[in-house]
Amino acid sequence: MPTQSATKATKTKKKTSKRKVKKNLVIVESPSKAKTIGKYLGSRYKVMASVGHIRDLPKSTMGIDIENNYEPHYISIRGKGPVIKELRKEAKKAAHVYLASDPDREGEAIAWHLSHLLDLDPQDKNRVAFNEITKETVKNAFKTPRAIDMDKVDAQQARRVLDRLVGYSISPLLWSKVKKGLSAGRVQSIALNLIIKRQEEIKNFKPEEYWTIDAEFSKDKKQFAASFYGLAGKKKELGNNDDVKEILAPLDKNQPFTVTAVKKSERLRKPNQPFTTSTMQQTANNVLKFKTSKTMMLAQQLYEGISLGKGGAVGLITYMRTDSTRISDQAKHQAASFIHDTYGEEYAALKPQAVKLSEGAQDAHEAIRPTSVLRTPAELEPYLTKDQLKLYSLIWSRFVASLMTPAVIDTVRVDIEQNGRTYRANGSQMKFPGFTKVYQESKRKDNLLPALAEGDQVTLVANQPNQHFTLPPAQYTEASLIRTLEENGVGRPSTYAPTLSVIQKRYYVKLVARKFEPTELGEIVNHIMEECFPDILNVGFTAELENDLDSVEEGKRQWVKVIDEFYQPFAKEVSAADEKLAKVKIKDEPAGIDCEICGAPMVIKLGRFGKFYACSRFPDCRNTKAIIKEIGVTCPQCKEGQVVERKSKKNRTFYGCSRYPDCDFVSWDKPVGRDCPKCQHYLISKKTKQGMQVKCSNCDYEEAIQK
Repeated sequence: MPTQSATKATKTKKKTSKRKVKKNLVIVESPSKAKTIGKYLGSRYKVMASVGHIRDLPKSTMGIDIENNYEPHYISIRGKGPVIKELRKEAKKAAHVYLASDPDREGEAIAWHLSHLLDLDPQDKNRVAFNEITKETVKNAFKTPRAIDMDKVDAQQARRVLDRLVGYSISPLLWSKVKKGLSAGRVQSIALNLIIKRQEEIKNFKPEEYWTIDAEFSKDKKQFAASFYGLAGKKKELGNNDDVKEILAPLDKNQPFTVTAVKKSERLRKPNQPFTTSTMQQTANNVLKFKTSKTMMLAQQLYEGISLGKGGAVGLITYMRTDSTRISDQAKHQAASFIHDTYGEEYAALKPQAVKLSEGAQDAHEAIRPTSVLRTPAELEPYLTKDQLKLYSLIWSRFVASLMTPAVIDTVRVDIEQNGRTYRANGSQMKFPGFTKVYQESKRKDNLLPALAEGDQVTLVANQPNQHFTLPPAQYTEASLIRTLEENGVGRPSTYAPTLSVIQKRYYVKLVARKFEPTELGEIVNHIMEECFPDILNVGFTAELENDLDSVEEGKRQWVKVIDEFYQPFAKEVSAADEKLAKVKIKDEPAGIDCEICGAPMVIKLGRFGKFYACSRFPDCRNTKAIIKEIGVTCPQCKEGQVVERKSKKNRTFYGCSRYPDCDFVSWDKPVGRDCPKCQHYLISKKTKQGMQVKCSNCDYEEAIQK
């Protein structure tokens, strides 16, 4: 029998051998992604986060060696020292290092930068990529690691170098000619230009008059609406009141109208394809009123993983940066079974719609879809925030609907005549809901007409002429601007959200009632770009440049050549612009008030975040004040000051007392100037699902706003 000391020695040996087993190191971008993946891979793997990019071009200089094939000079990002140190330490003692950053150009570039810092060979099979963060997909990805795709890295590097050359060539010009803090870029300059051109269209728009005649008819005591269509069945436009009088003159209200035609038909309404990045951004903006940056933040959270109680964290959607509507066969089969079992055989499409890719689409990843259709929004409600649930529900329902049968709508068109004047009524009724049982962006109502046949007589109840004027084109919203950029081939899925953010951050545009309006500063910058850099604003030229970058990713073109073809003529434009442009003087406006410090007149200046009051004796007197807007309500707290509209650091509107800091009253909601009849606290106006309502700031009292 072994002695006690021998047993102890054996145990110590076992412990030592266990301690020597090396773990595999996996590096991802975000801590939440690391947490989710770590649970899937188990104890043999250690998962760490680089917390985004770890190397980039320096901020203080161009960082591009133009004379040496546009060689970029990368440096470690400030503040990332401890992260890099920890990654190097763990990489040295790891059995193997896997780079599992996102499956796009940017993710590939992050993996390449990590391989450089950690002394890894990019040719080694250490790159792991997956389109969804689920246990099965992640584990399968680690069975087939690959080398870093240098074509993708080169494409991302080309974009970064291109944007740096444009930004760091034009921005100093704007600083010297206009004011410090300005910037210009390829996609942001086109976005700004589109907004300004649309504003000019609206300003120069000349409305045209037109008329309609809306009528009410009755058959067997059932009333229905119809509108004037034309003469003897042929369409006629009504341009003015004389045209209307000519139509109405021979009509006799006391005489019946005759039904001359009844056309019944069946209309199929097909479901939309599942989401791409841009269609998700547009729909979330239109339906959920989410800003693009918020949509992408929520989508990132859903992709990286949400804790589902005992089930642990799991990625709920596939990768959210994609331009494809393609769906994997496995996902199709799972969804088809779900639809069949949940809604019935008649709702499951036998042959899903063919995938149509937009021009220039890369089709690198699937459409945005749930990782499992069995995780319904209702099932996930306890685990998601309110906004996460809204976006997940939108993605889930759009995906399921895309594999369902079309909605069938019965339509009827009725022509009614008297003395050669034709009125037309259109009716519709849902015959079979199809995909709308799951997904519809807007509510529709059936419009039922009474049973009518050719030769029937109907009675005219009301006949109302209405004057109208054509409307100017609508201002861009975030959704419509993204759609326009995509249609013109400008930018890619990953660029839309940052582009929209930067033009607002630079105060080139502002969002007013969810619509873009250019600022004076934006118009100045756009004028310089139009005058000196027409190629940057040329949509066709920029779209072609995007195609060139795609060709680099596909290995068809060399990135240095693409950059050189752009930079050589661009550099000449920059030199010419410096000589051509005169210094732009942004005139200060008189404020109509005096400085409370020195008594000199105050002026309105244009700053980086908008207009503000400043002393005209600057820099001798540095007094500045925010421009505040009174709303005509006395402060409900101190009863002395006025409630004024202010802006937070994130440009969100809030309301405070004009006597601040003596009175610290503040509210995100607008006070209405009345007290609650129940508890005497102040009332506020608040937007709800039922529209604007007056609510109490303290109790449950509420009242509808009278229109």
